Amino acid sequence: MPFVVTEACIQCKYTDCVVVCPMDCFFEGPNFLAINPDECIDCSVCVPECPVNAIIGATEVAPEQQHFVALNRELSQHPDWKRISKQKDPMPEHEKWAQVKDKLPLLLIDDKIA
Repeated sequence: MPFVVTEACIQCKYTDCVVVCPMDCFFEGPNFLAINPDECIDCSVCVPECPVNAIIGATEVAPEQQHFVALNRELSQHPDWKRISKQKDPMPEHEKWAQVKDKLPLLLIDDKIA
């Protein structure tokens, strides 16, 4: 099963994970990253790179985060979301946002809140 980017990534968007991905299957939106599940080879090298533990195996996603499985698929195919393979700076105030829970209402799909 592929890996999934979960809610902890919203407003943080650390990109340490994209550098190690051998398949370049990460896609970048305004304030979140998504993994294309059809391209992910389940190698798990991205998991320990995420400083906020936002990347989880699809079969291990908590029930309250299950919607992120479908969301990763949808967003990785969004026409405005581009493949990312080079590291960038995290979002402004990422340290503050890393501690915040329930960030789904802040997810931006195309510069508008989802």
